[in-house]
Amino acid sequence: MFNLTTFRELVVAALWTGLLAGLLLTAVQQIQVIPTLLQAEAYEEAAVVPDTENSHEHHGWQPENGWERTFFTAVANISLGVGFALLIGAVMCLRGRPGSWRMGLLWGLAGYLTFFVAPSLGLPPEVPGTEAAKLADRQSWWLITVLDTGFGLSLLAFALTRTNKFFGGVLLAAPHLISAPQPEVHGSAAPAELAQSFIIATVFANAVFWLAIGGLMGRFYKKQS
Repeated sequence: MFNLTTFRELVVAALWTGLLAGLLLTAVQQIQVIPTLLQAEAYEEAAVVPDTENSHEHHGWQPENGWERTFFTAVANISLGVGFALLIGAVMCLRGRPGSWRMGLLWGLAGYLTFFVAPSLGLPPEVPGTEAAKLADRQSWWLITVLDTGFGLSLLAFALTRTNKFFGGVLLAAPHLISAPQPEVHGSAAPAELAQSFIIATVFANAVFWLAIGGLMGRFYKKQS
């Protein structure tokens, strides 16, 4: 039964999980993702013709490379980790508390497939300077894909009839049959090899992030309970 005590346990577990998973993701990004990202940004800046002395007025504030960028990245990753941990924890609570961190890993894998792998099949991670479709169109397709994948996986895992499991499979495939929005002209300031390296690094970093969230949430939530 969900009560105030259960809610407190869930929040405490999510805070610890988000903190550790966010710091882990930040460390992995510093090794795997950020070096490639900085190279891509250099290509992007080289491809832009400076608008003389007023060019900087067209850009909003952004953290400087180094400790400042790392700090704000860590804050964002921890916040994201806490949010996803709360989501996974709520699902764990509805389905029954996990017996161990191993069960938590399965929930983390489900989150990874839902929020990263499925959307990335149509909208892979992009380096700066890459031509992309309209943001609103990409956001709509991403949301539809996440919802369909989440419901589809839940039906495949928990549905009792073959008909519902079949419907789950249809939901998994539906967004990709529609296909993701694409730009009118494909192009990137960065070389294709660099873009591919960025995709691989991002796939690895997100896998570590989601498995850490699942495993840690299973461990901490059980401990709190």
